[in-house]
Amino acid sequence: MDPDLTPKAISYNSARFLISASRLDECPPDMGSEVAFAGRSNAGKSSALNAITANGKLARTSKTPGRTRLINFFTLNREGCRLVDLPGYGYAKVSRDMKDDWQQHLGHYLNDRRCLRGLVLVMDIRHPLTDFDQMMVDWCEHNNLPLMILATKADKLKFGQAKTAMLGIAKKLKPFACVKHLIMFSATSKRGVEECREALTDWLESADPAE
Repeated sequence: MDPDLTPKAISYNSARFLISASRLDECPPDMGSEVAFAGRSNAGKSSALNAITANGKLARTSKTPGRTRLINFFTLNREGCRLVDLPGYGYAKVSRDMKDDWQQHLGHYLNDRRCLRGLVLVMDIRHPLTDFDQMMVDWCEHNNLPLMILATKADKLKFGQAKTAMLGIAKKLKPFACVKHLIMFSATSKRGVEECREALTDWLESADPAE
């Protein structure tokens, strides 16, 4: 193969903000490969994205649940490869109509986005498998979408407690074929970052970005 045609190795440090969208028709062209991150508000989704990309300012973190209300796209150095930050779930300080509107547009993205290669579900290891988490697992199972679980904030527990929690999560998820990766994760200690990057690369490279 011509060296000039060899695809670049994906560098997560290269992640840069591309665009925000509130509706499917505002998203970038449905080409290439995307992996989306979802999680209940304050599960550590933004911190996880920042740790994976080694950019503390890539995804805004906030102590106010539900601050992220748009679908945010980030480009990588490999053409056509993107990471996607989905709106947090569980925000309370907005109207019910606005919640329903956001969830409807989020559903359109998950159901209709052809370039979506996998979903990363971020959950707090101390409070795993909430109703929202289970809903996302069920959705991925029904739609045959590969799922990665990041059990975040592992640094908040002693290692033995964290291992026990992981065993409990694994037992509950065993019936679900969609779950391809279950990773103990800490944005603070960087535990699980490299394992997550390797899995993301496999997904992002699973299709030709030029298709």
